[in-house]
Amino acid sequence: MYDSMGTTIQPMVSLTTPKAKEQTRRKILLLGATGSIGQQTIDVLKQHEQDFELVGISAGHDLEGLKNIVKQFDTIQYVGCSNQEDGTLEGIPLFGGEQQMVRLVQTCDYDLLVNAVVGFRGLEPTLRAIELHHDVALANKESLVCGGELIREALSYSPSQIYPIDSEHSAIYQCLQGNRIEQVRHLYITASGGSLRDLTRDQLADITPARALKHPSWNMGARITIDSSTMVNKGFEVIEAHYLFDLPYEKIIPILHPQSIIHSMVEYEDHAIIAQMGSADMRLPIQYALYSPERPVLKEDHPLDFSKMFSLDFKAMDYERFKMLGVCIEAGKRKGNAGCVLNGADEQAVELFLQEKISFLEIEEAILYALKSVEWIEHPTFEQLRQTDWRARQAVIDFAHLHHANN
Repeated sequence: MYDSMGTTIQPMVSLTTPKAKEQTRRKILLLGATGSIGQQTIDVLKQHEQDFELVGISAGHDLEGLKNIVKQFDTIQYVGCSNQEDGTLEGIPLFGGEQQMVRLVQTCDYDLLVNAVVGFRGLEPTLRAIELHHDVALANKESLVCGGELIREALSYSPSQIYPIDSEHSAIYQCLQGNRIEQVRHLYITASGGSLRDLTRDQLADITPARALKHPSWNMGARITIDSSTMVNKGFEVIEAHYLFDLPYEKIIPILHPQSIIHSMVEYEDHAIIAQMGSADMRLPIQYALYSPERPVLKEDHPLDFSKMFSLDFKAMDYERFKMLGVCIEAGKRKGNAGCVLNGADEQAVELFLQEKISFLEIEEAILYALKSVEWIEHPTFEQLRQTDWRARQAVIDFAHLHHANN
């Protein structure tokens, strides 16, 4: 496949069956170890301790959570925590400060980086791991939303592979196995619609953070839960799919599917559609990223049971009701630093909403304000993206001050 300049480009994921793995435990470096995805990764690793060796973990501030993980694994060599200074934890070297994740990526002896960090801060560790020729199991969608072009370039010089952890992209990855990406007609990315999917835009005006955080299907962190309600999260996933599978945006179609049973589908040129189904359990895509293409036993509390009645409903996406979905896709198409502005503005706007400093609908207004205010850069460096992230956040803070000063 080719880009607009005629340069050959490839999907970031591998659609060929990898060689049989050696009979040694794979060494895992886990970033975001105390968060939702991190904790479910820990559970998968504990189920398969014969195959994996956890050698490094990090968190932003949860030192007690890190200490608890260290007590469960005797293989951990390094620990990182952003709000700590360099030192030790349970006798293990501890990296502190804002660069602790990058230092772990550069210091640990590992085979696979599991990036379960939320936000822009996950981009640099992904880039550095690829540059060091390590494979990446990616749950940090912001790596591709903010720096998809940088990651694409880094992969062109590296043998590294990316294994998607997001349930939708894992589903697509599974449905593509044994097939050719050139014969894909459409990718269908399903969306539950979040906790507010049945409300009109008028009814969204008075939504509280507590109400918005009640996701009907998934147990996720606060920011992703809010992003599911605004549909920003689905917009991010469209951008992520564009980079992972090297398909144009016109072939990537988000659709509403309230039950969250079909996680995504692939339609081929012969109109055959292959779907991946399962319960709303993130451990399945995590385990597939670790083992792909093998499928060992996963101890699941509530696997999908076809002996029990359930229905599958689908609805075309309403871009007027979910306005941010279209905004995200347009930002993805524009490339440059537009995705980074989008992400930084969203992170800051969601934080202000959770603090009840702006309303739910003002999340949208704040993001649009930032997209108009921050200068567009066609080919940004990583440092320019870092500055873009700061400027986008500042634009949202300015919006909040100006808007509420005038009201």
